[in-house]
Amino acid sequence: MVTDVGEGVSAVKAGDHVVLSWFAPCRRCRKCLAGMAWLCTGTQAVANTLPDGTTPITDAQGEEVWPYLGLGAFTSRVVVPESAAVKVPDELPFGIGALLGCSISTGIGAAMNTAGVRPGESAVVVGAGGVGLSVVMGLRLVGADPIIAVDLSPERLAAAERFGATHTLDAATTDVAAWCQEELGGADYAFEAIGSPKVIETLPGMLTSGGAAVLVGMAATDAMGAFNLFDLADQGKRILGCNYGSSVGAIDIPKLARLYLAGRLPLDELIGKVRPLDEAAAAFEDLKSAVGARTILEP
Repeated sequence: MVTDVGEGVSAVKAGDHVVLSWFAPCRRCRKCLAGMAWLCTGTQAVANTLPDGTTPITDAQGEEVWPYLGLGAFTSRVVVPESAAVKVPDELPFGIGALLGCSISTGIGAAMNTAGVRPGESAVVVGAGGVGLSVVMGLRLVGADPIIAVDLSPERLAAAERFGATHTLDAATTDVAAWCQEELGGADYAFEAIGSPKVIETLPGMLTSGGAAVLVGMAATDAMGAFNLFDLADQGKRILGCNYGSSVGAIDIPKLARLYLAGRLPLDELIGKVRPLDEAAAAFEDLKSAVGARTILEP
């Protein structure tokens, strides 16, 4: 909840309920003006500062502290840029709002915005963690069919079925590309939600001609991949990069909030544990063992 605003702020006011977006766009660069805020070239968020290059935080000794992505949300109060605070309906539960700022926007946006999947088109999702399950939710929302979820964990595959997957495949025992070709004649879309170069390289083999591979998982900055270039050209296959689900926070986050409130997104099932803020370190351990679920930290 907003407690105060600075000079010139008009998008939110004290008392508003907001979701914090980790990528605060400048709203002035060419990409922002073209409606592609997720590719903003003027943001200072990636430098861990406010838009003017400063930090609002100091430690007990008065030394400057640089909050991650300009937010530093593991605290009871934060100072953030106006474009990072997105107003949402007051009736939205705070725990659900916490989910909307990153993985939900990324996963659902990957299906709706980046790929633009249409009703009846087929899709395979490799990786059924929090982001992968969000992709599955987005696919169900737009009417994709069939929706195939792939993972190594039986628990995560069961979760994928609850979120809308029509088929599940164990990657340890199934050649996913061969299955897609034999059962579907190739999928229209293949989403990777892990960030593994080896897995990404297998995506084109899952596709039908004209299909698209969508790279949702974030690989290491120096990761490289190899593809059959003739197959890509000859079959008209595409590889789509996906940053933040191609989402514009000010537009897409309120939209997702309304869809949740309308009962169309089962986001409650993504919440595993709820911990107090001083257990933030333990929440990272939850990430290693949770079945696609998210841990919520409360003040």
